[in-house]
Amino acid sequence: MSTLTNFRDKISLLWLKLTGEPTVFPLEFRIFHAICLILIISLTYNIPVNLFIGLPVAAFLSLVAAVTFFFIYFRSRYRGKMNGSIFVCAIICNILFLVNYFYNSGINGPNDIIFALALFLIIFISPPKQHSLWAIVNITLLLAMHGIEYFYPQTVPDAYKSRPARFFDVTSAYLFTAFTMYYTIKIIRKNYDYERRQVEEKRRDIKRQNQHILTQNEQLEHLNSEKNKLMSIIAHDLRGPLSNIQNYLELVSEFGLDKEERQVVEGDLLKVTQSTLNMLSKLLIWSKSQMDGVTVKLNDVNLSETLKNTLEMERILALKKNITLTHNIDPVINVLADSDMLQLVMRNLVSNAIKFTPKGGKVDITTEMVMHECKISIIDNGEGIPLDQQGNIFSLKARSTFGTDNEKGVGLGLPLCKEFTGHQGGRIGFESIQGQGSIFFIFMPIR
Repeated sequence: MSTLTNFRDKISLLWLKLTGEPTVFPLEFRIFHAICLILIISLTYNIPVNLFIGLPVAAFLSLVAAVTFFFIYFRSRYRGKMNGSIFVCAIICNILFLVNYFYNSGINGPNDIIFALALFLIIFISPPKQHSLWAIVNITLLLAMHGIEYFYPQTVPDAYKSRPARFFDVTSAYLFTAFTMYYTIKIIRKNYDYERRQVEEKRRDIKRQNQHILTQNEQLEHLNSEKNKLMSIIAHDLRGPLSNIQNYLELVSEFGLDKEERQVVEGDLLKVTQSTLNMLSKLLIWSKSQMDGVTVKLNDVNLSETLKNTLEMERILALKKNITLTHNIDPVINVLADSDMLQLVMRNLVSNAIKFTPKGGKVDITTEMVMHECKISIIDNGEGIPLDQQGNIFSLKARSTFGTDNEKGVGLGLPLCKEFTGHQGGRIGFESIQGQGSIFFIFMPIR
């Protein structure tokens, strides 16, 4: 079985080499080369057959035809002169079959079958615009030859020496025609299937390229949106607080303030400075993640130890608003995370909860195991999120809002949380009812 497969592969490679590479020769010329080869084989077979049944003229014409087709094939396949070869081939086919008609018993021989085969082959190899021409030429010649033989029978002598010779020649001609038509159609179908596969592959390539272009366009639109967001933040959200700081400093330096007034101004100045520093910190982290990419170092870390300092700092901030911050983290829970990223995510989520919780409120951090993940929940009883804003809460489309103590945000905290949680293989979500509070939760994988 393997030997037979190898033999078929070698024959296929040889045939491909003889008819021409698809990357070099168009489909119609590969078909033309294939038909030439089939005709050369068939005509070569016809030479000894005609000699055997006593038709030397037919044998000679088969030899001339085989040599002619070989020359035409060689001229097209190896000399690159393809355009004129098909037309020359069609002319020679008609001439040879016309001569053969008068030397091979006319209508009593196999000539009509062969003449129909000639039209069949010419139609396949000639350009579509010439099909009508060659069909008219073929039919006209056939009718003319029949007419000549009918009115002048002496012009077409009977070339057969015996009745069996005629039967053998007609049968052989039929086999020759059937063989030629079978392999011609098979080759055409094979080449058609090949071309169809190539077109389909090109279509898929174009589709992939279009998809790639669409993806790039989306990325460019996203980058452009981020650039606009960055410019907006620099132009408005940072400029405003810095102007306030400048105004406070000018007020302190130009006017004599008593102790109580100075304390009020310094308190406001400290608040504005802290808010501005927080915004600038988020802005720098976000900008770095977008421009340089994110490097994630995942390790098996203890959740309680990792978040200990972060939650302690947030507890101090909560006390300034008289907010109770509690956390109940199981000390034995370990998660797979980047400790710096996890702290940044928790710091943002807890800061947001404090920001939107009124004085005297509370914020709770809890943990629980859910399948192969640890769910960390940040629960507050603050303002909640309006329903019309919930759909964009994790995107750059979300607008920044003031907190319950007039704290100013930058609108980057939650998009950063979502991005950094995803980089660690985690998930983030929330539940919120306006006026009743919010629950933000992240799922972190465990080993």
